[in-house]
Amino acid sequence: MKKRILSLALVGAMCVTLLASCGGKKNATWKVTCPWAPSGVAAMVSQQAATKSTSYSDTITLVAEAIKGDAATVNTWVADTKANDTELVFVGEGLLSITSILDPDKMQFGYEDFVFVENLYSSIFVLSADAKLNINNIADLKAYVEAGNEISVAVNGATSSEAFLAAALFGSMGAGDKLKLTPYQSAAEAAQAVARGETQFAVSHQSQILETYQQKGVTVVCAFDENDIANGPFEGVEGVGQHGYPYFRNRCFVMARAGTDEEKVKELKELYGKILADQEVADWLHDTMLLEVDTMSVEDVEAHVENVKNIVNEYKDIVAG
Repeated sequence: MKKRILSLALVGAMCVTLLASCGGKKNATWKVTCPWAPSGVAAMVSQQAATKSTSYSDTITLVAEAIKGDAATVNTWVADTKANDTELVFVGEGLLSITSILDPDKMQFGYEDFVFVENLYSSIFVLSADAKLNINNIADLKAYVEAGNEISVAVNGATSSEAFLAAALFGSMGAGDKLKLTPYQSAAEAAQAVARGETQFAVSHQSQILETYQQKGVTVVCAFDENDIANGPFEGVEGVGQHGYPYFRNRCFVMARAGTDEEKVKELKELYGKILADQEVADWLHDTMLLEVDTMSVEDVEAHVENVKNIVNEYKDIVAG
């Protein structure tokens, strides 16, 4: 009898250890690399998603890693990662649509090296102006431009998404030759430059200009989107698309290595879908970060990448000189 009890105990222990052979699934930890500013918007959202991952999956745990990097970081990731490795990485229009055109030698990878999992968020950039200029909408902005005034815009990096949005707006207003882009080391720093009087304008995430706006240091002139901002502290700010000006949203694509099993990709996409549908996460994105949940298909991603490429090709002479 003792031998039988011992045998049953051993079988039970083996089943706990070898879950797969007893009908269960092994837990996999997926590292999610953010190759941008460690304290930036994407890194913060990724950490929030990782924290929630264990609430919605018994088999997948997300671990967020944020490092200061660029194309070289993704080059290394692609070189070191094989299909079905438990590794994910962020890639956005900055690399796929801007660097790929302006500095393709920096990239030893292409879109074909990834398989899309999900879009982490959607951010509508805004144009702010020094409050002393009293520019409150697109009509005021056009009048300022037509008067031949100086146009200096603070942006996050010389060839960033923000730089191209500024170039597309002022370029399509016929003022590309008067535009001076002033690059800063971070998006937050660029957002504050306009209030310090270093530039007349800035392009930034909404959350990064909010405090300065509330302190009356700037006005928020327009949003780089099709329609007016629908809610939040900048509700009613005009979308440039209604006036025929180019625009794109900032997006953050979670990617796996090309060749990863479709079922794994599907499971990851479903997990991100549940996390982004969580009311606490949605409220945090909306209220704290001023971002939107914006889940996308592969077709949506490809259309976004192509739209940004078109804008880059049209206005690259203004940005890159």
